[in-house]
Amino acid sequence: MIIPKGSHRLAFLYGILVLAAWSPLFGDTQHGGNAPRPGVPAAATPANIVQYVRDRFEVPATVKVDAQPVQPSLYPHFYQTAVTVDDGRQRRVSGVFISTGARCFVMGNIFALSGASNAEVVRCVREAAKLPPTAEVTVGPFASSVYPDFLKSTVTVRNATQTQSGEMFVSRDHRVGILGLVLPFRRDFVERLINTRDQPSVGPANARVTIVEYADLECPMCADFQKFLESEFLPHYGSKVRIIFKEFPLSFHPWATTAAVADECAYQTDPSKFVNYRTLIFGNQPIIDVANVREQLLSLGEQAGLNEVDLGSCVDAKASLGRIEACRNEAQILGVNKTPTFFVNGRIVIGVPPGPAFYAVVDEALAAADARN
Repeated sequence: MIIPKGSHRLAFLYGILVLAAWSPLFGDTQHGGNAPRPGVPAAATPANIVQYVRDRFEVPATVKVDAQPVQPSLYPHFYQTAVTVDDGRQRRVSGVFISTGARCFVMGNIFALSGASNAEVVRCVREAAKLPPTAEVTVGPFASSVYPDFLKSTVTVRNATQTQSGEMFVSRDHRVGILGLVLPFRRDFVERLINTRDQPSVGPANARVTIVEYADLECPMCADFQKFLESEFLPHYGSKVRIIFKEFPLSFHPWATTAAVADECAYQTDPSKFVNYRTLIFGNQPIIDVANVREQLLSLGEQAGLNEVDLGSCVDAKASLGRIEACRNEAQILGVNKTPTFFVNGRIVIGVPPGPAFYAVVDEALAAADARN
């Protein structure tokens, strides 16, 4: 099928159902231990893949997940494995591909290309997506992607009154095409995709664990996390951790983007007031609405010690909107679709409530950092 633009968001929303939906490429699977086969990237162990699937798709601990040892695939630039998900009622096997450098994780259609022409790409898209003859397929120009070995384009399919667009990737040598879910896999690569320069943060730059949070200021769970981070988490870990704050206002929250603009304006105006202002916005969610959002944001800015005139001018001019769009684009590449989403030394954390489970992830990251030093 054609994967719509931003379709990784659908995958996140459906979680385990997406894993069950792909056609199986393998038979029965068994967990393959924690050592990669010769030639396989060190990061592509069955244990790492299982953990990635659990984290990325929010698979509950009660659901069993296993992966086969990774092995060469029929397609250049890719290794393959199979992931089994068993909730006790239904057992599904899904094909997964890992690129040779372990930078990307792919679920969906991978197909061989026998040429670089537009006509050949369209033919392969039709065949891979099983499109009817009446469907009109358009492939846009290819450009560089965040994955060094792959180019990306936009594929548009029109059939009768329906139009659907989505991303497509091809290898630079035009031997392989991808229509499916493409996400960053290796943790150090994920870290490199995240801009940490000139970003609002707390904690030392040389902290052993860096946590990047994508949050929506209108999101109640984000507000709960902010309270937890300030009252419990940061006092517990001190200088061991650094938290970088990223704006990710969700489209269905009516005043979230305006608040994000104000939040980033606060950072641009006076970085030292940013965290206090952010906390005040979260704490006053119940009294903010579309009608009073500007008034409330300026009042809260004054409480945080910001200059109301400077803040108001910045908000009215939307002077920080470019920073928010940069965060959104970055989040899309990383596959973020809900808030709050965290990356803990490159490991994605979604849907983990404040408390012991979050501490466990951070403690694991600290242990890994200590082992490397």
